[in-house]
Amino acid sequence: MQLNWICIWIFNSRSCLFLWFFIVSATNFLDAQNQAIADSLEKIYNSGGSNKQDLETLKGLAENSVAPYKKLQFSQELLILAKKKDSTSYIYSALLQKGNALATRGDFSEALESYFKAASIAQTPKELALIKVTLGDVYSLTKNHNRSISYYNEAIDIFRKADDSLSLGSVIFNTGDEYLKHNDIDKAISYLEESQGIFRKLKFDLGLAYCSGTLGLAYAKLGRNAEAEENIKTAIQALERHGDYSPICEFLNGMSDIYVEKDEDSIAIEFASLSRDLAKSYGFKNEIREANFKLSKIYEKTGKIPEAYESYKEYILYRDSILNVSTAQNMAGLRADYEVAQKQAEVDLLHEQRKNQQLVNISVGVAAFLIFLLAFGLYRRNRFIKRTSAIIEKERNRSDRLLLNILPEETAKELKKNGKVRAKKFESVTVLFADFKRFTQIAEKLPPERLIKTIDYYFSQFDKIMEKYNIEKIKTIGDSYMAASGLPFTNPNHAINIVQAAFEMTQFVKDTKENSLYDDADFDVRIGLNSGPVVAGVVGTKKFAYDIWGDTVNIAARMESHSDIGRINISENTYDLIKDKFECEYRGEVEVKNGRILKMYYVEGFLHEISQSEINFSKNTG
Repeated sequence: MQLNWICIWIFNSRSCLFLWFFIVSATNFLDAQNQAIADSLEKIYNSGGSNKQDLETLKGLAENSVAPYKKLQFSQELLILAKKKDSTSYIYSALLQKGNALATRGDFSEALESYFKAASIAQTPKELALIKVTLGDVYSLTKNHNRSISYYNEAIDIFRKADDSLSLGSVIFNTGDEYLKHNDIDKAISYLEESQGIFRKLKFDLGLAYCSGTLGLAYAKLGRNAEAEENIKTAIQALERHGDYSPICEFLNGMSDIYVEKDEDSIAIEFASLSRDLAKSYGFKNEIREANFKLSKIYEKTGKIPEAYESYKEYILYRDSILNVSTAQNMAGLRADYEVAQKQAEVDLLHEQRKNQQLVNISVGVAAFLIFLLAFGLYRRNRFIKRTSAIIEKERNRSDRLLLNILPEETAKELKKNGKVRAKKFESVTVLFADFKRFTQIAEKLPPERLIKTIDYYFSQFDKIMEKYNIEKIKTIGDSYMAASGLPFTNPNHAINIVQAAFEMTQFVKDTKENSLYDDADFDVRIGLNSGPVVAGVVGTKKFAYDIWGDTVNIAARMESHSDIGRINISENTYDLIKDKFECEYRGEVEVKNGRILKMYYVEGFLHEISQSEINFSKNTG
């Protein structure tokens, strides 16, 4: 089987958000993680005013947002507001969704805390059953098989009595998946097939996708590779339609296992790499960990020891950042059984007491509600029309600003007008590459969040310097920064401008390190420049990227790799353009592409003061 279909499904849908933690309830599973609903509600929320203080809007955002950071944000806002208004049902929803968001990020101890609090205020058997499901899921992820199965079975008993087919099928699925993880294949297939039958009767496409893919993993463990491959392929197709990418990562790993069994290791590596890259795109820590572990084993098997080491090192990093199994299990032993069991008795009693009162209240409430609903509906319709018009205009302006942040202004105008951008050749530009020395060694000592903040600190200042000299930032790749002077508008002073910018960059990095201007800022920078012709244009159809190509770019990168800390290394092409303005030191020759030999120079400083006209060359030229 070829890999093309998977590549197309995944990368054509990168803009979609995702679902990682498969948790369901009788009231919200049918609409679970519906990103379309979340997007619509977020527009209303962002319109401001009373919408940010509306409990139902925040509840909808917390339940339907797919991205963990958004789910956590809205659940916390809902919790604060619900406590102010003393609303038990909304507090329960906020605690449940907060736990789901934390569990999705791999913060299991904090997730358990939130679930326990939700259990303590659960008002119905179904609400308590949902907590049992979530606890079963957490213990599954923290490798506590017996406790996970126990909670799943308790939830199954409640949902069978409640005649809730959707929730029942979902918990049965989770139970089968847990047996599969524990290599009890026969029980796993039995549960998964029962769940599949329930979902088929309900015509529940997403549930069928989970069942199909997980059955594929079970068949793979039995060596039934043809059935496994077909089931996983069907599952990935359905999950891609729903924008649900976390299980796709797991199923891609399953495909990798199938090809390892076939001794087709190169294809197995591609599947595992796709899983890892997709998981990284959305921050799925658990899936990143699993994919790296699988890659390390395949690389080791094929004798690629450096790649195996790098993958295993990344696996260890994510493993340690995800789980504290002993903490979660201790918390389970000390608190979960007692609190949840105690609450079950309280909920049963409370439920019976409220039944009679509800019958009286419902009769009066229905009549009043119907009258109110008619009047309120007319009022809301008028408000909605006005609000929607304002939202549409705001989003249009926002998309325009976003496009200008990605592409040069003239390129963005051409793209909006014609739907595409013609490639353009520039006969003379200067390309800059900057790279941090010892980045890998320093990065290994920093947590990922602090590393990203540190890189952002440097690159933000670099962006300001580029803007000062009318230089176009092209892109960043890891710790490498790339820019070009002389486009998209021609500029006869492009080489002078970018050398000045390079001096400011090196001085900024030096001052930051020597004066300890920023925590963790212990980097040194080296810079390389080259001048010549390039071709510039926009690549891609989904996520636009303005980029440049040509030997000029390759040689600039070569100049950077041959530079030293705090130095600006230039080719003879750039030297010829700036030698009358800057003092340069000849430092030898280097071989570049096609066997060419180029001289290299270090730029030492200014021969004389640069005029203002040479610095701020007009953007309107060209």
